Amino acid sequence: MPEELHWRTARELARAIRDRELSAREVVAAHLERIAEVNPRLNAIVTLDGERALAEADLADARIARREPLGPLHGLPVAVKDLENTAGMRTTYGSRLFADHVPASDALMVARLREAGAIIVGKTNTPEFGVGSHTFNEVFGVTRNPWALDRSAGGSSGGAGAALAAGMIPIADGSDHGGSIRNPSSFNNVVGLRPTPELVPSPEPGEVWDPSAVLGPMARSVEDLSLMLAAIAGPDHRAPLSHGDPAAFLAAPEPSRLAELRIGWWPDVGGLPIEPEVAAVMDQARERWRACGTVVEEVAPDVSEADAAFETLRALGFARAFADQLPVLRRTSKETLVWNVERGMELSGPAIARAQSARGEIFRRIAELLQRFDLIVAPSAQVAPFPVELEYPREVAGVAMDHYLGWMRACTRITVSAHPVLGVPAGFTASGLPVGMQLVGRFRGDRELLAHGAAWEAATRFSDRHPGDA
Repeated sequence: MPEELHWRTARELARAIRDRELSAREVVAAHLERIAEVNPRLNAIVTLDGERALAEADLADARIARREPLGPLHGLPVAVKDLENTAGMRTTYGSRLFADHVPASDALMVARLREAGAIIVGKTNTPEFGVGSHTFNEVFGVTRNPWALDRSAGGSSGGAGAALAAGMIPIADGSDHGGSIRNPSSFNNVVGLRPTPELVPSPEPGEVWDPSAVLGPMARSVEDLSLMLAAIAGPDHRAPLSHGDPAAFLAAPEPSRLAELRIGWWPDVGGLPIEPEVAAVMDQARERWRACGTVVEEVAPDVSEADAAFETLRALGFARAFADQLPVLRRTSKETLVWNVERGMELSGPAIARAQSARGEIFRRIAELLQRFDLIVAPSAQVAPFPVELEYPREVAGVAMDHYLGWMRACTRITVSAHPVLGVPAGFTASGLPVGMQLVGRFRGDRELLAHGAAWEAATRFSDRHPGDA
């Protein structure tokens, strides 16, 4: 068995399993060994069922021996974000109210992963109900960044980001409302896609027409991201906005020619404060684009209404999801969660109408800008990974943040546009901390967006770097 099997790509591993160069048991066992080695320091995977995973790996190998049809993820170990239900495996949503909850059935995305042949080894950590871009909760504690153990791994898909960066799993799932895929991708030097809404459907109870919160894949490379997307994308009759052809993502994306691209450079996402060490990395990234022949032009679309729109519609969603539980949450949950629910319950009809109108207008502005450019490029986070003891940064570049959402606006303003966003590594600070950037693509142009991201990845090779501390 190769000594560092855990660093091989998902596509390499899947191909080796299909060709019987490796068994699924070998691959799963190698990743379980890696989890045992590094997870005690990181706390990225919070529920683990290695015995069940090995048994499922044996069944996967038996299917190969019988020459049965195989899915694209056959034999690959995956850990699922602890917001998604997994049948027979504890799912807590990061809340002590659900500390012992074991669902009877899988969420649709989990079911699709299993149908594609993936082996669920456990669950990745998330903040309480996914609230906030720093991963900690009262059930499992905090997840640490493998690049610097005293720093945040981001969130809310922080467990997934850290597990990928440390080589514990080759692919992972995430969910993103205000940056919960893009932020941990930035903090952990991995890639993550916030797809066009409902490319990955989530037919859960609630508002089926809301494009704000999405599910998406995370990985250490764009080609592995695409492979996972082939397993989880596509229509579902219970999700009216669902769309897309999963087969379009099965082959690795052919990298675009960087010299043929035009990008709109959005360095401060509408006048936001950006920490100098992040701005310095983004400046270097801009010069890398130009050195590759890309036409780079600074842009400044009007997103002045985006903060109010995002925060209003988010609060509305919180009221919809948690209003009935508010008395219990006031006794058991963190203040930021309770605050967001209370804000939702205070909303007026006119405020909601203004937010919905603003969302439509911002969509049109970004869509029009993307008729001139192939991509809009912006920082994924306004800060580098911050000390793990903080709940969230209280100020950015000397500017005080109004509340826990303030430091996430580089992502939330783009969320309002409803366009797909690929988070990719942009480089590293002088102290070696990862910094990521957002590549914003055309609506329902996810395949093209992955091709552009693959080209950047090939030109920089940032994704090849792994954390030494893990």
